[in-house]
Amino acid sequence: MRYTVIVNARAGTVLEAGADAFAARLEAAFANHGCGAEVHLVQPGEIDDALSLAIEDRHALPVLAGGDGTINGALPVLIQADRPIGILPMGTVNVLGRDLGISGSLEQQIAALCRGEPVEMDIGRVNDRLFHSLSGMGFFSLMAREREYARRRFPFSRGTAFGIAATRSILFTRPVMLDIKVGTEHSIVEADAVLVTVNRFEGADWHRPRLDDGVFEVHVLNAGGLYSRSKAALSVVSGHWRNAQNLTSFTGDAVTLIRRDKRRGHITFDGEVERKAGPLSYGLLPKALRVISARSANA
Repeated sequence: MRYTVIVNARAGTVLEAGADAFAARLEAAFANHGCGAEVHLVQPGEIDDALSLAIEDRHALPVLAGGDGTINGALPVLIQADRPIGILPMGTVNVLGRDLGISGSLEQQIAALCRGEPVEMDIGRVNDRLFHSLSGMGFFSLMAREREYARRRFPFSRGTAFGIAATRSILFTRPVMLDIKVGTEHSIVEADAVLVTVNRFEGADWHRPRLDDGVFEVHVLNAGGLYSRSKAALSVVSGHWRNAQNLTSFTGDAVTLIRRDKRRGHITFDGEVERKAGPLSYGLLPKALRVISARSANA
């Protein structure tokens, strides 16, 4: 098997190791499993074009290496592919990588990729914006913004950046009043956070048992102040977040969020933040993407 690996040259893992050393490590890891790899380190603005060329090459399996945000940005190209795509997660959180069973050291990820098999996954769409795993507002959008700021201050310590971002987000989140429609359910809430996930997440490690279940799950953390947000954060770490006080969850295949104040607000899509105005209409693209998973296709 031969692979063409498109790497985000600005990913923290690449910056920590150095571009040449990282490319050599990638090639060696693939070679250890009897696979050839052609590695292309490209700037973020060049990823789509490089990935499109890799997809057109029928003699190699295309692989995208980067964090959840990098994968998110490439979704318009990925969903047009008529073949499976490999993912090498290189971000701070790596939600999608964990769901695919591709985690651990770079060598472990490549081992999992080489023995993996294609699975289909649903993709979420908000108006004209795609996302593969998570979209949120309130605490979650502030967390994403703070994380980017902290990463610029601490580029070689992702753990430190994440901790600082989480602390500041707990302290400075401001509640928002929302109309929420999930299927036939309609409610008006004052929330510290709203998180919309493509399919259901479980457990302390936040993984999805299925990527093609065809539902959104909406988690609403009702406004409760600093103490409530702190308890909610601890419940996520401990894995007991579904039993957290002030947390309400819904499932459905269509979601609409409307800010009562009519203002533009920050929304996060797989860790990337944008300002959006007006109703946010969430819809599913069922089984829109094929990716390589280390798990069985029947898992």
